[in-house]
Amino acid sequence: MKQHFDEHCIFCKIIKGEIPSQKVYEDEQVTAFKDIHPAAPIHLLFVHKNHTQDINHTLAESPQDILDLFAAIKSYTQKERLDDRGFRIITNLGVDGGQSVFHTHFHLLAGKKLPFQLA
Repeated sequence: MKQHFDEHCIFCKIIKGEIPSQKVYEDEQVTAFKDIHPAAPIHLLFVHKNHTQDINHTLAESPQDILDLFAAIKSYTQKERLDDRGFRIITNLGVDGGQSVFHTHFHLLAGKKLPFQLA
């Protein structure tokens, strides 16, 4: 798979190892690492290695990337037994939606009973 990187994207730099992170999962398509400002005891970011700016662009340009992300989330949550108690998956789209890094990614939150309006 040919990957597209954006030299100015912080997530692309994390994927390439240029910026340190606490990686918890990695396969050929996806990297997951701990959020630096966690909103729950477990707060991870699942990021596709192919750079697209948001979920709308990903669906238009490379919809398989979304399936890759959810397959990675499923693999991780099953391995860590997060399915037993539950978890939340969130994505933000655009500035008004709370997106601060313009590289398609999903937040996985778990480790406690989550309030309704967490994000």
